[in-house]
Amino acid sequence: MAASTSVVDIDEPKFAHWLFGSSGTAWFWLIARLWLGWEWFGSGWGKVFGGNITWKFWNWGDAAYSLTGKANIGWIKAGTVVAADGSQTTLGVGDRIAGFAANAIAASQGPHPDVAYSWYVKFLEFVRDTFHPVLGIVVPLGEVLLGLALIFGAFTGVAAFLGALLNFSYMFAGSSGVNPGMVLVSLFLILAWRNSGWYGLDRYLLPKLGVPWSRQQPTTV
Repeated sequence: MAASTSVVDIDEPKFAHWLFGSSGTAWFWLIARLWLGWEWFGSGWGKVFGGNITWKFWNWGDAAYSLTGKANIGWIKAGTVVAADGSQTTLGVGDRIAGFAANAIAASQGPHPDVAYSWYVKFLEFVRDTFHPVLGIVVPLGEVLLGLALIFGAFTGVAAFLGALLNFSYMFAGSSGVNPGMVLVSLFLILAWRNSGWYGLDRYLLPKLGVPWSRQQPTTV
């Protein structure tokens, strides 16, 4: 008997539809979205504006949270950085990216390297030698924009996907930290692209773009 060539549509489980496609769980994704967005926004703020920022607004008057400073030197602008011991270092635009790439390249040696892929070492060498002035501007601005998009729920799935790519680029370079946790949350937000921005701008943006294509009454599990 000949095999059937017709296309078969496979329905998703009711629980998956409820979790990733119902407005009833949108509050959960709102919490995840705000956490991830704040992580990106806070990371990019210092690289763009040079200071620290905290959600504890009552601390914004402290010197540590002046919101402006010199942490953006070596990222989006050139200047001189004074270390705790009084020594001075002059950095150009993107030199911090170049330094990060250089350290990752150095960690690619030995029997158990932190950077395990030769093709990524080649990319890091390109960043260190040529592309760092561009990434020194693009990365900080991208982190701020990703943070804002996630916080306000604008194209949440796309923002989460781009953020995950950036997290993976850091991890490929041997940097862990909070990146694995951010990737995990990003992957779930990508799956929940239909309802993760329900309490946000996606509630109005996605229908204007034609997606989600239809809305039905919520299902119960």
